[in-house]
Amino acid sequence: MAEEAPNQSSRSDPSALERRISSLLVRTITSPARRKLRARLAATRRGLSGGPRQVHYFHEVEEPYSQLAAQTLGELARRYEIELVPHTTARLDGITRPEPELLRDYARRDAAAVAADYGLAFSDPGHPADPALVERGERILAGAEASGRFVELAPRLGAAIWQGDEAALSAFEAEEPGLSPEATREHCKAASALRNRKRHYSGAMFFYEGEWFWGVDRLHHLERRLIEEGAARESLDLAFPRPAAYPGPLRDDGQIVLEYFPSLRSPYTATAHEPTLRLAAESGVRLEIRPVLPMVMRGVPVSLTKALYISEDARREAEAAGVPTGKMHDPIGYPAENGFALWSWACRRGRGNELLTEFLRAAFAEAIPVSTDAGLKRVVERAGLSWEEARPALQEDGWRKTLEENRLRLVADLGLWGVPSYRVSGPGGEPAYACWGNDRLWKVAREIRRRIESAAS
Repeated sequence: MAEEAPNQSSRSDPSALERRISSLLVRTITSPARRKLRARLAATRRGLSGGPRQVHYFHEVEEPYSQLAAQTLGELARRYEIELVPHTTARLDGITRPEPELLRDYARRDAAAVAADYGLAFSDPGHPADPALVERGERILAGAEASGRFVELAPRLGAAIWQGDEAALSAFEAEEPGLSPEATREHCKAASALRNRKRHYSGAMFFYEGEWFWGVDRLHHLERRLIEEGAARESLDLAFPRPAAYPGPLRDDGQIVLEYFPSLRSPYTATAHEPTLRLAAESGVRLEIRPVLPMVMRGVPVSLTKALYISEDARREAEAAGVPTGKMHDPIGYPAENGFALWSWACRRGRGNELLTEFLRAAFAEAIPVSTDAGLKRVVERAGLSWEEARPALQEDGWRKTLEENRLRLVADLGLWGVPSYRVSGPGGEPAYACWGNDRLWKVAREIRRRIESAAS
């Protein structure tokens, strides 16, 4: 039996040795042991210097997620023995933000959808923040860093900007004039450079002693680390826990449809896949799985900085969710293509979900070489199917049309581009709800529960 799986892409895919090396590097870089060692070393350096625990926060005035994050700063400073160091930085589009216009629109909708669940406030005005107000806000906050008023001003200032309240902004300028336009540009540029040196690229980011935390959605990781280190002043409860993905006690009768857009090279998909299947089974909704090609295989570039952050963050997310992870065999290229071909074949036999599950387990939790016949055979047989019957399906390519149709649906109907993404629709003519990310599965569950309860009332 051939060692390498058939249906290899005409592209230049990584060799078997390159896959082993890259997978080992990812496993090492993201390991909990390395994370704990890094934290211990940082604590030792802090102890020797006598300095405080510093949490750096990078704020983009025009970003909805930064507006949410800014509202958490006061409570974090009150609960934990930390020194918050804010940095006002300008938005930088490019390789780290491949769909900037879609992201701008989605971020507003998403921030508005989840704000209340975290005890925060954000209202989507339906358009981007006024650039002139954003520039004035950057000047005020850059000055507020030096005066020590950033934590106090940032949430209120952001609310005025997003509401288009020019009078309120003028009142802020009267009490905190801020820096000149030239000085503000240099200030934001320096903050962006610092963020880059610390190896990140986004707004609403918290950095604590070697570890990054994105916005309100990752604060539970930061809070748990601070609590473990004995930095909590009083309560050991989290100020901003992630809501549970519980759909409620009632069950749907199939009137509600949950569309799920996974991929086979996404660690976030690997984290969310089995919980998504459980959510659908527990709630009784009709699950429609619509796989798409990995973004890299769609020609979307990913910087090294972003790739490293995603690897670390995805493993941390999986650990928190209790999902097995860590032992990876990178399925980029023809292994993923073979996985999709097998999925299409398995769907015709009523085992498509099982095939996806076993492939993701093999690639992201067990380091089974899915780039080989032997690895694929294990995946197929663990999905309850025959390898001998499956092998001819590796030569099929009808799945490509299906995946492209799914991608077009993802972009055109949902206004999204990444995975895992979700769309909840029904019953009746109620508007659909769409979101992106393993960290939105709780919101999907709440939306399903709301619709079930509404239909039952």
